[in-house]
Amino acid sequence: MSSYVDIYTEHFGLSQRPFTLVPNPEFLFWSGAHRRAYTILEYGLITHAPITLITGEVGAGKTTLLHYLLTHLERDVTVGLISNAHGDRGELLRWILHALSQKTEPAATYVDLFHQFQAFLVEEYAQGRHTVLIFDEAQNLSRESLEELRMFTNINANSDELLQLVLVGQPELRDLVLRPDLTQFAQRVAAAFHLTAMDAPTVETYISHRLRVAGATTRIFGVKACALIHKATGGVPRLVNQLCDLSMVYAFTANRKRVTESLVQQVLDDGVFFASGATNLREQTDEH
Repeated sequence: MSSYVDIYTEHFGLSQRPFTLVPNPEFLFWSGAHRRAYTILEYGLITHAPITLITGEVGAGKTTLLHYLLTHLERDVTVGLISNAHGDRGELLRWILHALSQKTEPAATYVDLFHQFQAFLVEEYAQGRHTVLIFDEAQNLSRESLEELRMFTNINANSDELLQLVLVGQPELRDLVLRPDLTQFAQRVAAAFHLTAMDAPTVETYISHRLRVAGATTRIFGVKACALIHKATGGVPRLVNQLCDLSMVYAFTANRKRVTESLVQQVLDDGVFFASGATNLREQTDEH
């Protein structure tokens, strides 16, 4: 498999694959929306916002922003990253304490766990650090869990900011927070941003950026090919990566050095780009 990848990259004169699905900070692309989203993340942390909310579609680049944020935090910040937390409030506390590298006793009650959590926050604060809990895939949190998180922010007293929450998730998270029975939670959200998909010009720039980072010195994707990729993916970065990678495989197989609109259409027609909205594109985009 590795030898195939070597041939694939060598064919296009690249040092590495430009369109992998694994987040890679080396390929970080700052679209206007991503810059604004990151600014809101920084704003929330700098101003000690009790709760910061970042939402966006699947594959929009939220996790990539989180990884970048984690590598650029100040040393006076203690971070707990929680992904796909679920369960009752006691289990939520166990998820949190585990993310903070704190051992818990199996027989510990909710009161025991909360006391341990609060003591940890106070100790970190005494050492000149404040704690940030980041919940990825937060749309999976229940209404009860969100209400519990709101109660955690009550630990902050007066000007002493011991705890901040950052919730990152799909658009359903925003809908959940806006429910009438979560009004008190919504009022604690001091910074929020919804990360939208890329428009057509941004997709073209994004593709060129990733190819350049991978070592490309000439243009590989044509303008019309980029436009079709935008229409087929809706401008979602993860889907753009997938379709671009498949298109380059097709170009390599056909011994071509450029990816054309017709070649991208062939990928779509063959059904190998298995993503919602990728079917019936010929009727929608047939301009020739």
